[in-house]
Formats: sequence, structure tokens, C-alpha cells
Amino acid sequence: MASFEQQIIDLRDYLMKFARLQLRNDAWAEDAVSETVLAALAKPQAFANRSQLKTWLVGILKHKVVDALRLHGREVSTSPESDDDQADPMDYIQFQADGHFTEAPAEWGDPEQQMRSRQFFEVLEACTSQLPAAQGRLFLMREWLELSSEEICKELGLTPTNLYVQLHRARLRLRECLELNWFGKAAVP
Repeated sequence: MASFEQQIIDLRDYLMKFARLQLRNDAWAEDAVSETVLAALAKPQAFANRSQLKTWLVGILKHKVVDALRLHGREVSTSPESDDDQADPMDYIQFQADGHFTEAPAEWGDPEQQMRSRQFFEVLEACTSQLPAAQGRLFLMREWLELSSEEICKELGLTPTNLYVQLHRARLRLRECLELNWFGKAAVP
């Protein structure tokens, strides 16, 4: 089994992808991830195996991303799209050529169990990554970073109505993607 430090290093690319999606600035994302790694290494006893390491690190990173958003306020990011932005997020999920999972989920048929399964969240994450960049960012700011509507509107210069419309569109796209890639139903037209 890999050491605690090695497991953190192994998750660095995932953390960078998450931070880049939110911050749209490689330097800010690098800072947020570095601060996350330092915080985790400084207090490994705080992990205590109560969740998956990835979940714990994302929890720390969410706070670092919110701090970065607040620190940088209305600065405009001009960094070009990274390779991660152009990659197909479905590549991160292990599907066979026929569209089936390489490794079948452990549970089928119990919706509550499905919601808790790791694979469901991997599909949800991939679907979120497929959203248009602006919608993906809004959705994650609202649902993952738990920022208020007021904070998001202020951060992105949106009206509450525009925010509501963008979140609604994002949720519809996520529903379509989950129906196609998780629940196995035909996409909603």
C-alpha cells in the first residue's frame, strides 16, 4: 500500500483539474492545490480514514478555491485552455468500446445505493466536466463550493435571473448525461 504522502501525490492531477475548472487560471489553481497538499501533510491525523482520501482532499481544496475566488475578486483570467479543457471527460471513466463499464458497479437496482456509489460520482463528475465551461463553473460554485447566489452573481457579474437560467440549463444537461451514462435511458430530447 502506498504511503499517505504518495497517495496525495497520486491525486494531485485530479485536484489540479478540479481547481482549474473553478479558477480558470493555472497559477491560482497551482497555489490552491499546493496549499491543499501542504495542509494535508501538516495534519495527516485530521484525515483519520473517516472518508476516502480523495473526498477529504477535495473538501480542503474547496475552501482553498473559495479563498482564491475571494482574493482575486474580479481579476480576469487570461490563461489559455489547458489540455484538460480539451480532453474528453468521458475518457476518465473506464468504458469499453461498446459503451459498457469496464468494471460493473457493485450495486444495481437500489437508487439510494447507486447515489452513494463511487462510480456514480465519477460519472457525475465526468458529466459536470462536459458542461459548457461557464455552466460547469456556475454549477460547481453553487453545488460543490456551496457559494450563495449573491456571491456567485457578485463574482461573475451576473444578474440573479441569468444565474437561475444558467443553473437550470446546467441541471438539464446533467440530467441528460446521467440518463445516458448512468441510468441507461434514452436522452431527453
